[in-house]
Amino acid sequence: MRQLTKLRIRNGLGGSSPHRAHGFHHNCALRAPTKPRVPLNGVDYPRLASTSSSCHPKTALFFPGQGVQRIGMATAWLEAFPGTCKPFLEEMDSLLSYPLSEIIADGPNSTLTATENAQPAIMATSIMIQRVVEQEFGFKTGERVDVCLGHSLGEFAALVSSRYLRYEDALRMVRRRAEVMARCSRDASKAEGGEYGMIALVCEPDRLSSLIEAIHDFLGHGASEGGRDDSTFHTPAIEQVLIANINSKNQIVLSGNIERIKALLVQLRQFGGHDPRAVRLATDSPFHSPIMAPAAKVMRDILENTDVNFDDASFPCVSNVSARPFGSVGQLRELLSRQCVETVRWWDSIRWLDQEEGVRRWVGIGPGKVGRNLVGKEVGMRGRDDVRGGGVWGISDPKEVEAVLRALEETEGVG
Repeated sequence: MRQLTKLRIRNGLGGSSPHRAHGFHHNCALRAPTKPRVPLNGVDYPRLASTSSSCHPKTALFFPGQGVQRIGMATAWLEAFPGTCKPFLEEMDSLLSYPLSEIIADGPNSTLTATENAQPAIMATSIMIQRVVEQEFGFKTGERVDVCLGHSLGEFAALVSSRYLRYEDALRMVRRRAEVMARCSRDASKAEGGEYGMIALVCEPDRLSSLIEAIHDFLGHGASEGGRDDSTFHTPAIEQVLIANINSKNQIVLSGNIERIKALLVQLRQFGGHDPRAVRLATDSPFHSPIMAPAAKVMRDILENTDVNFDDASFPCVSNVSARPFGSVGQLRELLSRQCVETVRWWDSIRWLDQEEGVRRWVGIGPGKVGRNLVGKEVGMRGRDDVRGGGVWGISDPKEVEAVLRALEETEGVG
């Protein structure tokens, strides 16, 4: 705490002016969602604004999804920055009408990892960390960031960060979504029996496309993304297995009945010519599968009655479903609800931003390092020495803030 205070004062951020800039030049115009659009699958999606006249390389902010929760993940932040974090956590408890902050701080682990607690805990902690970076270090997110995205659950933090959704609305929404998702898993087990969850498959990068094609062939549906084929919603839950995530050039995640997934792996190895490494994820819920259809319906109903600040958002937010920025209020409501039952196209999102939009700086905010590693696998963990003006950084601990802001400052006028 003492060292962090010295660092803030050294950079002109201490004393009575906690909102002063972290050494940045502020001659860049605020970039709201841009108007030029490019059609994709018959839908128009906005492209990012050109930064040719701005003072920094294109910069993306990204947020983690479920699975990064851990007991005490907010403690170091609360101890280092009580003035920002204590009222934030108190507000979180008040909005949810139960002491989630105590569960985050003390557990037990089984309670924190329960979907209905883990999801709001991760989302709120991510936004709290962003608040610290803004309020304690003077980082002006709206001026320093060009686009944001979040992995699955992290999409809600991204929408709050970019000001499409109000924090309080998103927090209540995430809690309700998580409650319904947990119920969906229990109902599937009760009705059909068996064990449900998710299994990650890791293969050679040049084998990913053929692996996905083989999975679709064996499952008997041609849709490349979960939920696109309506017939899957009428299939018994025990038979519903879909690709929940395409995370990187060599990793996907299957979601559904565990025994059915294991049977699929046997088919892939015996008859499909594939032998991916399989890793069971620490969840008993089959996220992003048709089993979560009730959650999609609840989300659709909630979003219809939730204000979406589209016109005055700070910067575009990339959808997990389309792998492109949301293009309208109606599209945001539709895609955010469909996200419950469809594939998270994380790899497509990162590739589009990296290869087509020229994003060169990537900053992860939130607990854990999973998102940072997934981004780094695609863009090469680039640093200033390798790519002019580029880098992948993450802020999950107070000790990381200074180094990340310093790296952004050093690359601010480069590119």
